[in-house]
Amino acid sequence: MPEQPAGTELPTRAEVLEGEGRGRLTRGNKAVLAAFFAFLVIMVIGSVVHLPYAVMSPGPTQDTLGTSADGKRTPIISISGLPTYPTDGALRFTTVRVEGGPGYPVDAWDILQAWIDPARDVLPVDDVFDPQVTQEQVAEENAIQMEGSQEEATAVALRAIGKDVPTHVAIAGITESSKAKGLLVVGDRLESIAGEPITTTQAVRDVLQKTKPGQSVSMTVTRKGKEQTVDVPTIAGQGGRTALGVLLGLDHDFPAKVTIDAGAIGGPSAGLMFSLGIYDKLTPGPLAGGRQIAGTGTIDDQGDVGPIGGIRQKLAGARSDGAEYFLAPAGNCDEVVGHVPDGLYVFKVGTFDEGRAAVEAIAKGQTGSLPRC
Repeated sequence: MPEQPAGTELPTRAEVLEGEGRGRLTRGNKAVLAAFFAFLVIMVIGSVVHLPYAVMSPGPTQDTLGTSADGKRTPIISISGLPTYPTDGALRFTTVRVEGGPGYPVDAWDILQAWIDPARDVLPVDDVFDPQVTQEQVAEENAIQMEGSQEEATAVALRAIGKDVPTHVAIAGITESSKAKGLLVVGDRLESIAGEPITTTQAVRDVLQKTKPGQSVSMTVTRKGKEQTVDVPTIAGQGGRTALGVLLGLDHDFPAKVTIDAGAIGGPSAGLMFSLGIYDKLTPGPLAGGRQIAGTGTIDDQGDVGPIGGIRQKLAGARSDGAEYFLAPAGNCDEVVGHVPDGLYVFKVGTFDEGRAAVEAIAKGQTGSLPRC
C-alpha cells in the first residue's frame, strides 16, 4: 500500500457517507421549496383569473378655469360671442378611475390591493355596469352623457347672466336594438309624437306608454332646420315598457359659442363645475377669489344638482390635487360623512345658485353659515 503524504489522513467510511449527504434536501428545505412553488402558483392564478368585481379609485382632477391635460395647453372652457373676464383660483371637476368593467377585467391582486386602500371601493361589477353592454357601448354612453352635461351646464350658466336659451329634446344616440335606424338620426329635434308636443324627455316616455311595444308612432322632427314626419316602430324596453331604443338629450339655441375640452373623460358628473367655470369666465371679478375649490354633481336644464357615484374617491382625489374646499351634491351627503380627508372642507349644494353662493362665500372667507354634510 503506498505511503500517504505527511499531514494527510484517509477518510473513514462514516465521513464519506456524511459528505455525500450534504447535497441532499432536508425536510426543512423541501418545505421551503414547496411553499415557494405554491406561492408562484397562487400568484399566477391570482393574476390570470378575472373576477366579477369593479374597483373604484380616485382619479385626477381638472381645473375648469385652466388648460387641458393633453399637453396642448388649450383652455378647458373657450367662449366666443360674449365678453369674458379674468379668473383666479381653481374650480376643479373630479373623476373616478373604474376598473373591472367591459374590456377592463380585474384579478385577485387588484381586489386585494383595493381592500387594503381605504380610498378605493370594491363592488359587484353588475352594480356598476349593465351586464348586457359592451366596452364600446359603455364608452359611447359616457361620451353622450358628458356632451349632455356640457350642453346643460352651458344653458344654466348663460341663463344665470340673463341670456335667453330655448331648449329642445333631441336624439343623442340610437341603440343596436332600435328599429329607428334610418328613420331617426342623431341631432334630430323632437317636435311631437302622435300629435302631442314634446318639451321634456319625460314627455317622450309618457306619450310612448300610450302605444304597445311593436306598434309604430308618428313623429315630427326638425332635421337640419327642416321639419319632417316619420313613422317609427317601437320596441319593448326595460320592464316591458314601450321604447324607441334611442338616447335622449337636450339641444339648445345658444347666443354664444361655448366649447368645453374634457379630453377622454366621460359621464355627467362634471356638470355643476362646468356651469360654475362658464359663469366665472362670463362675469366680472374672479368667482373663486384665488381659492382651490373642487366639486362634483350632475346638473339639469333647471339648474338642479344631482347625486353621482364614487363620492369617496372624488373627495380623496380632490384633496390629493391640492383642493381645500369641496362642493358635494346634497344627495350624496350620507356617503360623505366619515370619509372627508383631513384639510378638506365639504359643503352641500342642491342647485346651481347654491353652488355659486358657496363659491362666493369661500372666496370671501365667510363659510360659517354654509350648509355642510
